[in-house]
Amino acid sequence: MDSHFRGALWTILILFTLPHLTYNMLCPSSCLCNFRGAVKCVGDTITDIPKQLPVHTYLLQLNGTIMNVINEQSLANRDLLLRFSLTHSHLHTIHPRAFHVAPQLKSVKLSYNDLSTLPARVFSPMTTLEQLHLDGNQLETIAPDMFEGLVGLLDLDLNRNKLSSPSSDVFDKLSSLTFLNLGRNSIKKLPPTIFHSLTNLNQLMLYNNELEVLEPGIFDKLINLEELKIHQNYITSLSPQVFWSLKNLRVLTLSSNRLQAIPEKSFYNMPKLRKLTIYNNPLLSLPDQLMGHMPDIIDFYLYATNLTTVPGNLFANMSGLLRLNFHLNDHLRELPSDLFCCLPKLEKLSLRSNNLHYLHPRLFSGLTTLGILFLNDNKLQSLPDDIFQDLSRVVSIDLKNNQLMTLPGDSFLSNTALKALGLSGNPWDCTCSIRGIAKWIRHNEHVVLDRQDVICHSPTYQLLRTVGSLRDEEFNFCDTMTVTPSYFLTHKPIKTFHTTSTRGQTTVAASTTTPSPKTSTIIQGATQQSTTPSSQPSLHTTVLPTTLQTPTPTLPNKEFLSIPETPSPPFYEMLVIEQGPEFVHHNPHKAWVYVWFLPSDMTMTGLLMFSHILLVVTGLVLILGALFYMYRLNKTVNELKTECAHPPGL
Repeated sequence: MDSHFRGALWTILILFTLPHLTYNMLCPSSCLCNFRGAVKCVGDTITDIPKQLPVHTYLLQLNGTIMNVINEQSLANRDLLLRFSLTHSHLHTIHPRAFHVAPQLKSVKLSYNDLSTLPARVFSPMTTLEQLHLDGNQLETIAPDMFEGLVGLLDLDLNRNKLSSPSSDVFDKLSSLTFLNLGRNSIKKLPPTIFHSLTNLNQLMLYNNELEVLEPGIFDKLINLEELKIHQNYITSLSPQVFWSLKNLRVLTLSSNRLQAIPEKSFYNMPKLRKLTIYNNPLLSLPDQLMGHMPDIIDFYLYATNLTTVPGNLFANMSGLLRLNFHLNDHLRELPSDLFCCLPKLEKLSLRSNNLHYLHPRLFSGLTTLGILFLNDNKLQSLPDDIFQDLSRVVSIDLKNNQLMTLPGDSFLSNTALKALGLSGNPWDCTCSIRGIAKWIRHNEHVVLDRQDVICHSPTYQLLRTVGSLRDEEFNFCDTMTVTPSYFLTHKPIKTFHTTSTRGQTTVAASTTTPSPKTSTIIQGATQQSTTPSSQPSLHTTVLPTTLQTPTPTLPNKEFLSIPETPSPPFYEMLVIEQGPEFVHHNPHKAWVYVWFLPSDMTMTGLLMFSHILLVVTGLVLILGALFYMYRLNKTVNELKTECAHPPGL
């Protein structure tokens, strides 16, 4: 039983290994052979197609050879060969009958060689040929009968050649063609009927040429076209309705041309469109009627233009849009309030690197599915309180590199899914108005990924502090009431200064010890008047015209400045408080009076004093050391002079 079992195993093993042994024995030294019939040969020792190949070879790939000619008999006796490629070699000549001996071929790839011309009708005998790649060569012209007889050709690649003006009938016999690549050539103009016989074409590549115009009717017969790429050309204008026959089109790229305007209704009658790019064109405006019904579109690219604004209904027919790239428009200053009204599925919106100064409060109200929002690198100086209120699914918001000085503290309270927020590169003003957002940042440090770079730019005493490091108690002075400064026209009072606030604004007010039954003060920025009962006689008060913001801690009631009977007008025209509470001096400048204070922190004061003394002592020590060094140097020089004048032994 065991011997029968071993015999069966040996038989199976021999049957499986025999094809491998046979193929390896017949495979040339510079090739790799597959028992299924695939052969790949690589190397600069190959000068012609190998003669000895496995009998059942159906795929032959030659790559990186020094073969430069395909002879009349190079492909002879290869009856089972279906796919042949000779690429990245130095092929420059093909015999006119080279493929007559292999009419059964279905695929021929001659990519990246040195072909500059091809014999007429060289491929004609291959009536079953489905794929022909001639890309990466030096072809300048194609004879009208070059593709005659290729009735079954589906895939033709002429990319990366030097074609400039193909004839109008060059593709007339290729009615079965589904893919045509003419990209990266030097084509300046295409005849209006050149594609009229390609009724089955699905993909047409015309990118990276020198086309200046698209002739009217050039695409009229391409009723099955699904992808049209015309980017990176010199197109300055479009004919009206040039795309109207492309009812099955899914991808259209018009980017990187020279379009300054687009005709009305240019993108109508394309209900199956899924991707549209018109970026990197010097567009100055867009018509109100531009986009037709496009429920399936998911990607739209409109950036690097000269647009200053766009029609409010631009995206109204794009209900299926998922990604909108509307950035790098240096002149785009404003957006219509209803621009994004009809995008219920939008997931990504990029408005970065525009010139936006203002956003309407309801601009994003319809984007309930938005996940990523880029607003960085604009000129935004402020944001409406509830602009992000409806973005319940937003995960990332980028506000970096704008001109924001503050944000409402509840700006992101409704964005419960938020995981990444960028706030750096803004000139944050760390006065009372920053209190709310500073508190939010402290409680959501994991969300503000760049929190270490969210830096105070004003006032001066807060410079280089991070907004997240500001504590609530530092804003206690913001909770008191603001009273405007006043001075008296009669009497000679002694005034006590204190600060109060109204909704984040603070001013310095002057109260007096002069008797008054009622002292009335006007609250700057408020509509109410407060009165304080007193047994003192009434005094006339004059309110200064300006309220001054004070970012300092609460100032204690302390008599530290005496006001003369006739006060100095410059001192009372404008008063700016920089720090408190210890008064140092004031400095009038252009009707402003800057009052400077030293911090009352004894530790800091002691450290500064110690540093000053240490620097003075160090300077004295260095001076004394220099004097001593000069004394020693002078003494040594005198001794040397004496020795030279009276040498020993004389």
